Amino acid sequence: MKKRVILLGDSIRRIGYGTKVPELLGEEYTVWQPEDNCRFAKYTLRMLWEQQNALKGADVIHWNNGLWDVNDLFGDGNFTSIEEYTDTILRILKILKTYTDKIIFATTTPVNPKEPYNDNETIQRYNNHITKVLREHGVVINDLYTTVAQDIEKYICDDNIHLSEAGIEICSKQVTDAIKALV
Repeated sequence: MKKRVILLGDSIRRIGYGTKVPELLGEEYTVWQPEDNCRFAKYTLRMLWEQQNALKGADVIHWNNGLWDVNDLFGDGNFTSIEEYTDTILRILKILKTYTDKIIFATTTPVNPKEPYNDNETIQRYNNHITKVLREHGVVINDLYTTVAQDIEKYICDDNIHLSEAGIEICSKQVTDAIKALV
C-alpha cells in the first residue's frame, strides 16, 4: 500500500520543493498538498478546517511556516510576534497530531541580505526558538535554513526570498530524504 504524504507550507513549498518532491518520492508514495500558498502560520491554522478530508490517512506530514511571519513590511515589527508564532505553531501541531504522529517541520529558509523586509538574524531567532519547542513535542526537524545558507547566492533566486532552481533541487532532495527516513 502506498504511503500517504502531506506537504504543507508557504511559497518555499508551493513554488519550491513541492514541485519536485512527489516525483522524487516515486511510486511508493501519494502526495497531497494544497494548491494555495499556506502563507503565515495563522493562515495555515485556518486552512486546516477546509483540509480535514485531505489530511485523513496521512502517514507523514511535512510542514513549514515562517517567511510571512517574520516579515516586517512597515518597519514596525514582525508580522507575527515570536510568542504568537509559537502559540499558532503549537495549535497547528495539535491538529496535525490527530492525523499522524509522524510530523516533520522544516525551518524557514534564509533570504538574500538585499531583501529589505526580512532578515536572517530574525529568521534564525524564530527557527532556533520554534525548533527547540517542537523537538520537545517529538517533531522531526528538517533544517532547510542551514542547507540554503551554505550558498544563498546560488540557492535563492533574484527576488531575494524564494528558492532558485538549484535551491529547489537541493531542498527537494532534503525533504524527500527526511520523509523517506520517517516512513
